[in-house]
Amino acid sequence: MPERGRPRTFDRTAALRRAMELFWAKGYEGTSIAELTATMGINSPSLYAAFGSKEALFLEATEYYTQAEGTEIWAALDQASTACKAIENFLRQTAKAYSRTDRPQGCLIALGALHEDSSSGAICADLRRRRAGNLTALRKRLERGVAEGELPAKFDCRAVATFFATVQHGMSIQARDGASRAALLATVAGAMAAWKTMAATEAA
Repeated sequence: MPERGRPRTFDRTAALRRAMELFWAKGYEGTSIAELTATMGINSPSLYAAFGSKEALFLEATEYYTQAEGTEIWAALDQASTACKAIENFLRQTAKAYSRTDRPQGCLIALGALHEDSSSGAICADLRRRRAGNLTALRKRLERGVAEGELPAKFDCRAVATFFATVQHGMSIQARDGASRAALLATVAGAMAAWKTMAATEAA
């Protein structure tokens, strides 16, 4: 049976990207349906027909963000030859990505929703899951460093991964508050000084 009504006349992917950027700039709760429809160039019935709900749109937008934005940050973990260089490149790419002026500053996954929301917590739960996945990626790269003999066997990969994930989240807030790329890179330098201390402590 053919679909009833007029066929969709907008570019769904382009509309999704515009929604992603609005959520990125204002967060889930800070973004209204009226703002979404205006930014996406569609009306409310089209939004609900294409995406289901504001909650479903946000969840799809965060998945799009994960696939389309900041991929160079996470690629840095696998491309570097050492765990130390992987962490440094990860943070330097973070500084570069978070300080771009052609899009919202900071990270949607870190800043999109931090408190229980009107979606019965589904948004916060999804973002927590994604942040946990990022933490796991950091921990696994450090564990690889242990397995390859670069880091000592007793190196606390979980604690160190948590530290650098926390640094990255702080950089997101700094960037949103207007920190320059140079300021973010200064944070990277400080974090890498901490790496030297942690590695030396673990090896002792």
